Amino acid sequence: MQDDLLKREREFHDLWAAAIDIEGIQVRDYFEACTAPENRFILKHLGDVKGKYLLDLGCGAGENSVYFATKGARCVAADYSPGMVDVALKLAASNHVAVEGRTINAMEIEFPDNTFDIIYASNLLHHIPQPKTVIREMYRVLKPGGKACFWDPLKHNPVINVYRRIATKVRTEDETPLDINIANFVQSVFTKTEYDTFWLATLWIFLRFYLVEKVDPNKERYWKKIILEHERLRPTYLKLEKADQSLKKLPLMKRFAWNIAVVATK
Repeated sequence: MQDDLLKREREFHDLWAAAIDIEGIQVRDYFEACTAPENRFILKHLGDVKGKYLLDLGCGAGENSVYFATKGARCVAADYSPGMVDVALKLAASNHVAVEGRTINAMEIEFPDNTFDIIYASNLLHHIPQPKTVIREMYRVLKPGGKACFWDPLKHNPVINVYRRIATKVRTEDETPLDINIANFVQSVFTKTEYDTFWLATLWIFLRFYLVEKVDPNKERYWKKIILEHERLRPTYLKLEKADQSLKKLPLMKRFAWNIAVVATK
């Protein structure tokens, strides 16, 4: 059953990879745009990555590997989809940085213990049938003092769950968003853990896409659109982000955010 799931994930992402236009990827925006709060949080806690050996686990189109490579890290772009690894290498070449590509099962990372200074994973764990196994593998291949960072969607928000039920053509059938208690598990494995959640009031932007702008969620990936159009969205997003900061102070509200971001030190 697990093998069938992994096969479906690989086929879906290979097909997606074949349709990606790397010329349209603005690498910096995925980390520095106002609508990329998860990565801004991660960057704040990572600090300087120059000279660090970094594994980009579940690299997708390679935006992450390329970004960190431009900051001086030595990056391995790893994905279960060979098609996505190929796209990542092409994106690296077009941005004039060197990145190593590897096809890897995140539940069995084919590197020795204590190899990497940093492991980064974006939108990976909710595609994995055993996310805790991946977290243990991250810990294993990190050097002492190394940092594992990831961000993924949570399962608790009703608005996002409606979106998931509608947007069936841009996601795989086996995706399982995380429970916020994944942070407690990370804390039990690693020496130090920092985490936050993002997108509460700011989810109005998703509703606006659907209700006002009539954007078909099966033709445009909303989570890509917020990055591509961050300048247009900036005034609205920044106002709503202030509301999010207040909302997250209320009991239990953090769990109703769209995404969680975690930085853990071995």
